[in-house]
Amino acid sequence: MTVGPLPAQYIRSFLFLLGLSLIAACSGPQETRAAPYAAHVMDARTGETLYSENANTRLHPASLTKMMTLYIAFEEIERGRLSLDTMITVSKNAAAQPPSRLGLKAGQKIQLRYLIRAAAVKSANDAASAIGDHIGGTQEKFASRMTRTAKALGMKNTTFKNANGLTAKGHLSTAQDMSIMGRRLFYDFPEYYNIFSRRSTDAGLATVANTNRRFLDAYPGADGIKTGYTDAAGFNLTGSAERGNTRIIATVFGGASTANRNAKMADLLDLGFRKAPANAPTSRPAAPTYAADEELLAQGDLVEEEEEGTFPAKTLRVMLSLNTSPRPLRRPAQADATGAVVAAMQDDIIGALAEANAAPPPEGTLEAQAIALAPDPTLSADIELALAEPAGLVVKATPGLKAVKLSSTPRPPKRNAPIYDNIQTVQAAAPAPEVVTRLSTSGGRHWGIHLGKFSSRSEAERVLMKMQLSENATLGEGLRKISEKSGGYHANFMGLSQDQADLACRRLAAKAIACFTMGP
Repeated sequence: MTVGPLPAQYIRSFLFLLGLSLIAACSGPQETRAAPYAAHVMDARTGETLYSENANTRLHPASLTKMMTLYIAFEEIERGRLSLDTMITVSKNAAAQPPSRLGLKAGQKIQLRYLIRAAAVKSANDAASAIGDHIGGTQEKFASRMTRTAKALGMKNTTFKNANGLTAKGHLSTAQDMSIMGRRLFYDFPEYYNIFSRRSTDAGLATVANTNRRFLDAYPGADGIKTGYTDAAGFNLTGSAERGNTRIIATVFGGASTANRNAKMADLLDLGFRKAPANAPTSRPAAPTYAADEELLAQGDLVEEEEEGTFPAKTLRVMLSLNTSPRPLRRPAQADATGAVVAAMQDDIIGALAEANAAPPPEGTLEAQAIALAPDPTLSADIELALAEPAGLVVKATPGLKAVKLSSTPRPPKRNAPIYDNIQTVQAAAPAPEVVTRLSTSGGRHWGIHLGKFSSRSEAERVLMKMQLSENATLGEGLRKISEKSGGYHANFMGLSQDQADLACRRLAAKAIACFTMGP
């Protein structure tokens, strides 16, 4: 029997039913690929890794990114460039960020303290971007600074593209790097760390709840730090808990849900407390080492600033732009370096003695002006008071030094050195008592700091003078020492105690100035 062509209506009905079948198949539950999992556990006291799984795999950090944004904000506050009361103008970029949000609008002004709270507690994307845009000027510039800061903190596998952690090409980190970030927040800015344990806080526009409150309430000793979630990242968390004298920091990437992530974090912290030694010594992380030109203010020159048609007086900006990096070489292992360091210290002390006996520079030169403005380094050693003739000050000679009699008559005001502004010369109101001083390294003053290698002696002297004037509280007792080695001029402060040297380097590192200590 011959079958003729099917009627058109049957063909249309068949195609319609086929289409419905395809739609039904596509609309049913589909299996989704889980985000990659990674974990890292660290003893916060020592920085030692106690457990890792895919810990150096570069993955999406999501809102764990905000830890770095907050770290840089705290740096700016510490350096005096911002305060918690600074009014931040919300950028268009910040106002356009998707949830989670505080609800900021472009052009709105809000105190930095509220943005910090919203970013840390609610994980508000608009608040984090507002912080980044204010500090960096643009999202791209701030992200570049975030990446540089990460490298300085030892986060070797992290690159940032924005301040809030929303998924972006190249915006990647690792579980180990984020544990390092959490440890840095705890040790570098303990005065702000408590914000991560707040269950809720006033963020100016609203009272916001902590995205990590379930874990904080469920795990004994937990006090932070930061959650994160995006489709690409899964559920992330960098957590910290303390029991007795032991603190553990752990990071989870790629959790399947909030509950799953919290359970994994609890297991990791439990593992950490089991494996961590009971009486491990606390070893704080070293101050971050930034590139030489990272935060130095660049060229020092006179500039006129024009604002709304007015011309204020000329402002002298003291800025140093170095042609060669003062980043010091890595310190050798202590066991191998002790002899070399002691020998170098002896050379520096001998050099200081020779420098004390050297003829003064010609009057009127920059070096003469700088020395006149600086504290006398020989007065930084042990000082003995003795009453004698009121006519003058007698400086007791140490072997190798010449005795000098200093007039007690107040000096006339000095002309300011050309690279400084508003330096006041203090004059004595009455004749001072006699001071007998000798150069000594007693009292543990066998330490020094190294500020880098420079292409000329004058450049090294400028750096030493600037540092001694700006950090007089820590370096006022130091001996300025320039040594010519390896085709350059090394700028050092010698004759410090270990505490003075450590404090000086911490303060300079906070200003992004490369520095390392030298000791016996």
